[in-house]
Amino acid sequence: MRRMVLEAVTRALIAPLGNLRFPASVACVYHPLEYAWDVHRSYLERFGRGHKEALLVGMNPGPFGMVQTGVPFGEVEAVRSWLGLRGEIRRPVHEHPQRPVLGFSCTRCEVSGKRMWGWAAHRFVTPSRFFRRFFVHNYCPLAFVAESGANLTPDKLPSAATSELYRLCDRLLQQTVESLRPQIVIGVGAFAEAQARRALGHLPGVRFGRIPHPSPASPLANRGWEPLVDAALLELGVAM
Repeated sequence: MRRMVLEAVTRALIAPLGNLRFPASVACVYHPLEYAWDVHRSYLERFGRGHKEALLVGMNPGPFGMVQTGVPFGEVEAVRSWLGLRGEIRRPVHEHPQRPVLGFSCTRCEVSGKRMWGWAAHRFVTPSRFFRRFFVHNYCPLAFVAESGANLTPDKLPSAATSELYRLCDRLLQQTVESLRPQIVIGVGAFAEAQARRALGHLPGVRFGRIPHPSPASPLANRGWEPLVDAALLELGVAM
C-alpha cells in the first residue's frame, strides 16, 4: 500500500471541506485547517511521522481548543507550552460575534484539551515520548455554531447535511490510518468510536476501542478523568 504523507492528504481536503454548505440552523462554520493551517501543518510535521501504536480519534474542534489553535483538543496553553507549537492563525472570513478566533491570545480554557494533554504530560513527560506511540486526530475538522452561539456537534446536524461531510472525514481518517499504521484506533467517546468503526471496518488487522471523553459535561470525567483513561487503555491492551 502506498505510504500517505499526512500534510499532503490533509491539505488536499481543505478546499473540498470549505466548499460544503450547511442548513440555516448552522449560523457559522469554522474551518481551522484553513485559517490555522500554519500551526496544524507544524503539528503534522513534528508529530505525525512514523508508525503509531494507537490513534486517538476525537469528534470535532472545540470552540476554545482546535478552533483557536488548529490542533486537536488544542487548549491554548498546552499547545504553546507543552507541544511547543507556533505559527500564524488568521481570522476566519465569517465569525460568530460570541465566538471570535483569537488564536494564542484566547484566554478561555478548553477543559477537554487541558485534560487530554495534561494526561499525556503526566504519563509521558515529553511530547516526543507520547507521540512515539500515540497520535491524536479529530474525525471532523469543522466546528459548527448556532445562531445563539451554542456549539453544534456533527451528530446534532441533520443527516442530509452530513453525508458529504462524513465522506470527506472518512477519507481523511482512512488516509491518516494508512500513513500511521496504528495497531488500534481508539475513539474518544462513543461518536468517534462509531465513526471510526464505520469508516475503517473494512481494513484488515485494525482493532477498535474507546476511552471516555474528557468533556466537562461528563460527571464521570469531572470526578477524575485520568484514572478512567488509564483503566480503559489497560483493558484494551495498551500499556502505560
